[in-house]
Amino acid sequence: MRYVAPSRDTLERSVLVSPPLSQWNDFTALIDGLAWPTIDALNALLPETSGVRFVTQDPALLADGLHYEERIARHGAIATRPENWHDLFNAFVWLRHGALKRALNARQIAEIAVMGARQRSRAQCALTHFDEAGMVVTLQDPAMLAAWDVHDWHTLLWTHREAWLDGRARVEIFGHALLEHALTPDKLLVGKALVVMGEGDAKAVCARAIAAGKVLNDPQELRPLPVSGVPGWHVGTAVESFYTTAPCFQPLRAGRTYPAPLVNR
Repeated sequence: MRYVAPSRDTLERSVLVSPPLSQWNDFTALIDGLAWPTIDALNALLPETSGVRFVTQDPALLADGLHYEERIARHGAIATRPENWHDLFNAFVWLRHGALKRALNARQIAEIAVMGARQRSRAQCALTHFDEAGMVVTLQDPAMLAAWDVHDWHTLLWTHREAWLDGRARVEIFGHALLEHALTPDKLLVGKALVVMGEGDAKAVCARAIAAGKVLNDPQELRPLPVSGVPGWHVGTAVESFYTTAPCFQPLRAGRTYPAPLVNR
């Protein structure tokens, strides 16, 4: 069933003060205000050197016949539907994570050049999954990665809960569809992660790897993470049994393996 976000009038404001939306509190006024932000207001937040701009998606824009990604690559024009949560969060991600977005766009354009505008490669599917539901996870303890490899959610998220609470393990939502789903209180969120081992700028590591074609060549590379299980991200994380009973914690499928993480050197 297709997700339907709450209207602006019926939005439960409590979602804005807990993760993941609390991580985006510099945009709270644009989410919580009585009126939708205009395209001009969003463009005013872009740095002058961004090379892109938000443009209203309407029949006149779509008449150019370009693929969404081609329009960005050729003209720096990001088609944006007015009064639309999905596209508003997409704008936020462009504003905060422009390097990652540009890397995804460049890869999509390279794939379109090979596949054409109507066919999709495995790499395009992976790039889209990350764009919509992605997250960047930083770990320092190999034992946590080993638990994740086998979907031992109890060990990853409960046994090592202090690592999530003190910042040794970090997760940052990148996917704008996942942020949109977070508008529904207590919704159990599952995203698709790129993992970086070590300290430093994990997002820069991911952007370079994406641009170089080292990752996101197949959707199976992405690790599912029930992000609602990160301590403090859902009321259930205060209780150990949550990690063995909540439906978001799925076992590893037979034969499923994950690639090695990226390393922050």
